[in-house]
Amino acid sequence: MYDGSGGGRAVEHGVDVAAGLAALRGRDDAFPDLIGAPLRAALTERADAALRALFGDPGPGAALLAVGGYGRGEPAFGTDLDLVLLHDGRRGARPVAEVADGIWYPIWDAGVGLDHSVRTVEQAVSVADGDMKAALGLLDARLIAGDEALAARLTETVRARWRAKASRRLPELAELHAERARRCGEVAFLLEPDLKESRGGLRDAQALRALAAAWVAEAPGERVLAAQRMLLDVRGEVRRLAAGRDQDRLLLQDGTSVAAALGYRARPAETETDDREPAQPGEPAQPGEPAELGRPGALGEPDSFALAHAIADAGRTISWTWDTTWHRVSAALRSQSRWRSRRPIRRPLAAGVVEQDGEVLLARDADPATDPTLVLRAAAAAARAGIPLGRFAVDRFARETPPMPDPWPDAARDAFVALLAAGDNAVPVLESLDQVGLLTRILPEWAAVRSRPQRNPYHRYTVDRHLLEAAARAADHTRDVDRPDLLLLGALLHDIGKGYPGDHTDAGIVIVEKLGPRLGLPPADVDVLIAMVRHHLLLPDAATHRDIDDPATIEAVAAAAGSAQVLTLLHKLTQADSQATGATAWSAWKARLINDLVTRALAVLGGGPVPYPGELTDRQRALLELPDEHLVQVNGLPDEGMYEIVVLAPDHVGLLAVTTGVLALNRLDVRRASARGANGRALLQAAVAGRHGREPDASRLLADLRRGLEGRLDVGGQLAAREEAYATRRPWRTPGAPRATFDDSGSRTVLEVRAPDRAGVLFRIVGALAEVGVDVRTAIVATIGLDVVDAFYIQEPDGAEVVGEARRREVTDAVLAALAVDSDEPPAA
Repeated sequence: MYDGSGGGRAVEHGVDVAAGLAALRGRDDAFPDLIGAPLRAALTERADAALRALFGDPGPGAALLAVGGYGRGEPAFGTDLDLVLLHDGRRGARPVAEVADGIWYPIWDAGVGLDHSVRTVEQAVSVADGDMKAALGLLDARLIAGDEALAARLTETVRARWRAKASRRLPELAELHAERARRCGEVAFLLEPDLKESRGGLRDAQALRALAAAWVAEAPGERVLAAQRMLLDVRGEVRRLAAGRDQDRLLLQDGTSVAAALGYRARPAETETDDREPAQPGEPAQPGEPAELGRPGALGEPDSFALAHAIADAGRTISWTWDTTWHRVSAALRSQSRWRSRRPIRRPLAAGVVEQDGEVLLARDADPATDPTLVLRAAAAAARAGIPLGRFAVDRFARETPPMPDPWPDAARDAFVALLAAGDNAVPVLESLDQVGLLTRILPEWAAVRSRPQRNPYHRYTVDRHLLEAAARAADHTRDVDRPDLLLLGALLHDIGKGYPGDHTDAGIVIVEKLGPRLGLPPADVDVLIAMVRHHLLLPDAATHRDIDDPATIEAVAAAAGSAQVLTLLHKLTQADSQATGATAWSAWKARLINDLVTRALAVLGGGPVPYPGELTDRQRALLELPDEHLVQVNGLPDEGMYEIVVLAPDHVGLLAVTTGVLALNRLDVRRASARGANGRALLQAAVAGRHGREPDASRLLADLRRGLEGRLDVGGQLAAREEAYATRRPWRTPGAPRATFDDSGSRTVLEVRAPDRAGVLFRIVGALAEVGVDVRTAIVATIGLDVVDAFYIQEPDGAEVVGEARRREVTDAVLAALAVDSDEPPAA
């Protein structure tokens, strides 16, 4: 019995209740050697024993039930005990209130979370009828102690009512699933997934069990159960690290610790860089041979990347199974609510392919075993119609489809291109092929990128899903190019080298060299695909890291593309790739820069002169002739949220540094800045992104600029104070040392600086250059994830290039010293 001392001691049966409950909190070093299923079993057994001791023997007509995750035997450290004290409404050997107090108070005293209720069978059923959470919990009810017949009556009644009310309850369940997905994102694609609530998480696995309990779907198969166990294992270690706090999100800083606990280790030959591009191992594999991911039991160091890969794969398995199962269930529910003919209507879609009840099936005489192209015809038909491949058809394809001939028949390639051309509708169809192993059978190279995380906030998706999304976005531009088939294939394959040793672009070129002929493409088309892979970063790099007014930039882009056809394909590939990457990867500003660059490069490829605006435009000359001593203008740009800031002032050492610092203090993100001068006057033009849609205040900028130039505004000090106030550690990656390098590939001297993105980075760089007497003609600012990649077109005060090893070392040392406060590591040139 409970002794009332607050210690929660149960002396009956020799069970130490306090110790049993304390184990659940994860704060007493409980079960240090157990992980995964053995840990869950031990926690369940310990809790059950403590609760049985507290329940005692109140006589017939009372039962203690575990519901929800505890009912399923899936507790983790910090788990709340979800309990129902069931009674028959009669007065037994002990009043039910006394029994309840004897259970609830020791649990509270032990600091264990408790979700409890005291119900009769009728009350519990009534609550479940109106509360989805209660209904789902009771579907997994498990008797801990007490009246078995009473508990069985409750569980049988709840399940019977769940089946009887399926037409109403299951759409409600599906809406909860959709709402969670909108709110919590997707396990497979999040840097810090909520293992329970995110799409593809543990809640969705529970929802699949609920569909099965309604007798409208089969019970989850072994792949789903294995995925669920994997997520439960990870959640268990997340809770251990959180010291029993109610936490289900895998934080990035905990990834290595969880990987170590669960045995996810990197292969000795595999080393990953910060941006997760595979580096060359000591004994390099041949391009086209995928780098093997770490997995439980593999040798090497604990690898959070291998863990993330396994989580992504598990999440995709669960979410795809939900999608395909719910599609069939919802179709069945709809058919129950309306009259239908006795025989289903089968509508032909393609040779051997029909549509029936809103999904694609095989015709009766279709034979996948003798027609390897059939799977692609069916997939293309499904995507065109915007309906899924039927599960029976998918499973049959998986069993019977033979390897694709080498080279592919024209019909197979045409069907594959037609599938990609369906855009967004192609993604779920390709996901279905992938989930049953068909996609890697059709394209073996896909195995290396499958579920491969990108592990940075810049990318929204895993590598394989990014490629599917890029192809879907490219489908929007098939009418803008002369070879839409190559655009779609290039979008699908542009990052296929990720997951292979070495630079992913170089690896991708080798893969496409082999894959193109296997697809049945002629040599000229293979060359175009190789060029698209080789140069898929050409346009964004040139437009955002270099001056597109520089003739050398324009000529370099034209020379790299080699033809107007390739350049046009690269243009649309760039847009598709960026849109598929993430919210920050594409904007109207970036689109305009790339459009202008492509227009100028096409002029060169057409045999015309290199477009060059000259030293000063007519507008710049007019501004320099204005009588105002100091002037600040704010002009809207055609890109949403972007403004041009024009500054006119007497030429002054450090003017650009002060101006960029003032812009930063006014929370304006500088994307591009240029400085021109004539007759002792300086003209600065900066393209900036405003915050929260507010137009910059020209009068305030002018006042701050004057105070900064006169020394009455400590620009550097205020930026440093803001940085200190808002500084946060980035747990997913140790900030690297800033780097400064010279690029002499163009007609002017370019200093490229890479550094962690911090407030006032541009101000510090430009200020350092001013201190060593270097003029900045143009500054181009790009933010890639958590870093800035800035390019500075610089010259000596007399207009000469910055040359000489000693002089360049002086420049880079000054810049790196100014940025040293932004890094945890010593600067490196």
